Amino acid sequence: MMQQHDAQSGAETLVAVVVTCNRLNKLQVTLARLLDCPDAQLAQVVVVDNASDDGTSEWLAGQVDPRLVVLRETVNSGGAGGFARGMRVAVERFAPDWLVVMDDDGRPEPGALAAFHALDKTGYEGIAAAVYFPDGQICDMNRPSRNPFWQLGDFWRTVRRGRGGFHLPPAAYDLDRPSPIDVTSFVGFFISRAGIVRAGFPDPSLFIYGDDGIYTLGLAARGGRMCFDPRVRFEHDMGTFSGQQRGQFHPLWKAYYYHRNLLILYRQAAGCLFWPALLVILPKWFLKTRMHSGARKAFALLMVRAVRDGLLRRTTVSHSQVLRWGQTPD
Repeated sequence: MMQQHDAQSGAETLVAVVVTCNRLNKLQVTLARLLDCPDAQLAQVVVVDNASDDGTSEWLAGQVDPRLVVLRETVNSGGAGGFARGMRVAVERFAPDWLVVMDDDGRPEPGALAAFHALDKTGYEGIAAAVYFPDGQICDMNRPSRNPFWQLGDFWRTVRRGRGGFHLPPAAYDLDRPSPIDVTSFVGFFISRAGIVRAGFPDPSLFIYGDDGIYTLGLAARGGRMCFDPRVRFEHDMGTFSGQQRGQFHPLWKAYYYHRNLLILYRQAAGCLFWPALLVILPKWFLKTRMHSGARKAFALLMVRAVRDGLLRRTTVSHSQVLRWGQTPD
């Protein structure tokens, strides 16, 4: 069991990596929260600006905190590309003991980094924070999970209960101890230097969606131990995913990345059981076409391309091409 210890007794260093694109108001809150932490809790903050054109680069240029490092991308490399570059630069430049990664709208709650430092992290290479909406509700898209194909009990719970069979239950958020996990998101995910040696860096070709799940599942598959610890709390001030949970995608091109990358993740998780699972997954996915009135043909074609490229594990399609595929008549 992971116990807590005196935060002052260790000298471990922590560096934050934040990826942003055209959400200056969200980024400002997140950076204020991070830079309000003392140096002993947070040594550096690396911000990857993914070609923002909303004044983000100008605002970042005016910041004077010596802990802040800004990496300006000339083209949008997506969350996957941003995390890959930011994590690599953070490791190469600062050699921290731990990294913590987050989107521009995800941030530690006050006291979260102190709580992280107070943990006995022996034996763990990854730690997922408990992520909540600003109103205090659990953020479902950031709920860690177990791979149901690795444990028979998890598998049968998933067969009976669906997502509730492999995602950590709400009760895990009320514990004062960690829970083992295999997959988590890049909002409030802490990874040790040993974990990065084991897993490498995220795959930038995934662009957006699923890159965090594919990366953390890969870490677990390579023997890296991860846990969820509810004593470390993050806030996710997001508002763009609820429609996608219902099967609606705005803008439409996001459907391509979401479904292509999920196929890659499911195949990684399920192994030989992936192919029979497709018989359940694909009909549900294509039923989402009815949710896109006025763009059903474009959505269906995107889905066909996403399934084709996901099955081929093809991630070389350019973002400009995906944007063209997602265009709909005015």
